[in-house]
Amino acid sequence: MTDRIHVTLTGSLPPKEGNPVPTRSPLLRPRDTDALRAELRFVAAEGGVPVLFGGEVHGEALLLSEFVGTRTGLLRGLVVRSRSGLGGASMVAGRPMSVADYRNSAHITHDYDAPVLSEGIKSVLAVPVVVDGTARAMLYGAYRAGAPIGGRAADLMVTSANRLSQELHIRDEVDRRLRLREAHLTGFDDGVATPEAIREVHAELRRLASDGSVATGTRAQLRTLADRLAKALGGNTPGVSTPLTTRELDVLTQVALGCTNSEAAQRLSLKPETVKSYLRSAAAKLGTRTRHEAVSRARRHRLIP
Repeated sequence: MTDRIHVTLTGSLPPKEGNPVPTRSPLLRPRDTDALRAELRFVAAEGGVPVLFGGEVHGEALLLSEFVGTRTGLLRGLVVRSRSGLGGASMVAGRPMSVADYRNSAHITHDYDAPVLSEGIKSVLAVPVVVDGTARAMLYGAYRAGAPIGGRAADLMVTSANRLSQELHIRDEVDRRLRLREAHLTGFDDGVATPEAIREVHAELRRLASDGSVATGTRAQLRTLADRLAKALGGNTPGVSTPLTTRELDVLTQVALGCTNSEAAQRLSLKPETVKSYLRSAAAKLGTRTRHEAVSRARRHRLIP
């Protein structure tokens, strides 16, 4: 079960790119780290795994924050980059990965032997918590003996990761519906459509226009209406001819509402990786570096409301 990977942990801040953590209601949504900690404790109690740790994925980096059975604090606060290390490779692959003999493995770098070996760790299993195609957290289990983690212990870790994935998905959906409801109430309480309400309608029009089950003629009409809304909200600001493709505008419109890559993918029936690709292409064409800059410039050009 050993994968050929490189482990590189750094202490820098998570990168700017990647899927942000969905906007949460500070009053209604429990802390996701509490749910993660509960799963680690469950595996410790039921599976007899002596060392367990994990954390949430922010953008394209994992922050180790939760620990059960560790002897030192040397792993706390370490950041694992996407595609780096056992966790980074598992994050990208979206599946469990392991190393059976950490100290003597020729398939990993040993930049962080000090914090890992200080725990007496010999074998490690990393399991991603995947929500809508994107790793949102990582669970690690480790033995201080040389035997690889398998059987009941591995099954329990995978079960815990799946259960946490379902919980986060439910929380995300609740947050999404609350945001849409708040936008609706904000826009129509006084009988006047606010810019935010218009943007919500515009996004829904573009979503329907991208639906392959809708008749071609109707989809064209929906897209025309969406473009008219975008120009209307821009007032007298002169528009420019769009350098963006239809799909790039569709994705940018959903992002402008506050949707994450995963949420935009779900609404547009795309994969999160495809959404990220469209966003990068749109940002490059608009001469911007981030999703927020791309949305701002597209609004200035009256491409979206």
